[in-house]
Amino acid sequence: MAEHILVWRRLVGAQIRAQLQYRLSFVLDFVGSGVISFIDFLAVLVLFHNVPRLNTWDVGEVAFLYALSSISFAFTDMLVGHFDQFPQKVRDGNFDILLVRPRSPLFQVIASDLALRRLAKAVQGGAVLVYALQHVDVHWTAGRVGMLLLSIPCGIVIFASVWVIGACLAFWTTDGGEFTNAFTYGGNFLAQYPIDIYSTWLRRFLAYIVPLAFVCYFPALYILGKPDPLGLPRFLEFSSPAVAVAAAFVASVVWRFAVRHYRSAGG
Repeated sequence: MAEHILVWRRLVGAQIRAQLQYRLSFVLDFVGSGVISFIDFLAVLVLFHNVPRLNTWDVGEVAFLYALSSISFAFTDMLVGHFDQFPQKVRDGNFDILLVRPRSPLFQVIASDLALRRLAKAVQGGAVLVYALQHVDVHWTAGRVGMLLLSIPCGIVIFASVWVIGACLAFWTTDGGEFTNAFTYGGNFLAQYPIDIYSTWLRRFLAYIVPLAFVCYFPALYILGKPDPLGLPRFLEFSSPAVAVAAAFVASVVWRFAVRHYRSAGG
């Protein structure tokens, strides 16, 4: 593990140095990404300008959900967002090159890029988190602070697992990118709002099949000291770490199965 981290740091360091060679281009990309992310949150503010609450959630509480989801997704997008180009690697045969190298193909794909400009969305999410904390009344305890700090890495693992599983579709389809985006970028959008405003089938889908409700909804219930409007078991509020581990395990199993049955671009 330590060796993998060292190799990853060297590869990512080279990526960062390459991106910073063109500093004006990087700054423009960074600022542009931040502005677009800010416009996303303006939609939330416009919504609450017209309605005082979403079910039982006020603007500060929804902003809190938005912030946790945005920060988690921004770091995930920075680390593994380039999986969007993975189907192309499979189609043109470049994935075969990874198979003959003495490193895990999954590790090589992850370490092949790091889009530093996507930190802008994490910065924007952090700003929204500050705004949210000013508009919610939280009785801070060690448990709530720990949950807040833990929810971000758990969210990253859950989003990344969904991304890897979606990328595996490329082994059996010509291009599953749009389908995968519905669960990654679309999943980020859904996670920014409380799941109790969705229809029953979508709530169950987000809680039990693609577990995006564990990115921020259930942790937020505990942190905010808010009763669950759906009346779901309270242990779910503390289940994000276990769900993240389970999601990572499922993603690794699906990836290994897909690679084992991969027949190469030449058939």
